[in-house]
This record gives sequence, structure tokens and C-alpha cells, in this order.
Amino acid sequence: MTAQDSDSPDKAAARAELRALLKRKLDELPEVFRVVFVLRSVEELSVEETAQCLDIPEATVRSRHFRARSLLRESLAHEIDLAERDVFEFGGAHCDRVVANVLSRVAGKDDQDSSAPAI
Repeated sequence: MTAQDSDSPDKAAARAELRALLKRKLDELPEVFRVVFVLRSVEELSVEETAQCLDIPEATVRSRHFRARSLLRESLAHEIDLAERDVFEFGGAHCDRVVANVLSRVAGKDDQDSSAPAI
């Protein structure tokens, strides 16, 4: 992959959408989990530094960070499930038109084949 490929407008737009989704999901986390997640995963503070900043035990930092990641994972999985349904949604009337068109062409081809002389 070249630098040009990674900078394509569609990939940049996809990254921007993903960033916006992550921010939205992060904002939806309860504050006690969000603060720990931001300090640990975004600001890259250690468990000890995070505990000192928030004046909470290190074990609490670990459990809240774990829980924040789990909540984010569940929330993102839910979003993917919803998007997946939209991507592979049954076309209904459109599908019926496509099938009817294909069948009419197949029927027309059969008619043409039967009138052609046998070789």
C-alpha cells in the first residue's frame, strides 16, 4: 500500500466517521469509566498515575478501565450489527423487479434458441 492509497478521500472519510463514532460512544460512557478510559487509553497514563490523578486505588483504575473497554466494545458491536442489517437489507420491490427482468430475458432467450436451426 502506498501513501497515496491511505490518503484517498474515501479512506479519509471512513476514518473520520470511525473517529466520530468512537467519540460518540466514549461520550455515552458513564463518567467514572470515561475518565479512567481517557486517562489510560488516550493520555496513556500508567495505572499508578491515573490512580494518583483521581485519588482512587490502583485496583479501581484497573477494573474501571476494563469495564470501560467492555462497554465500548459492546456498544460498538451493537452499532456494527445495526449497520450490517442495513448493508445486507433485503431489497423487496427492487429484488422483485430484478427477478422479473431476468426471468423475462431467460424466457426470451429460450424462444430465440428454439427457433434457431439445429446444427
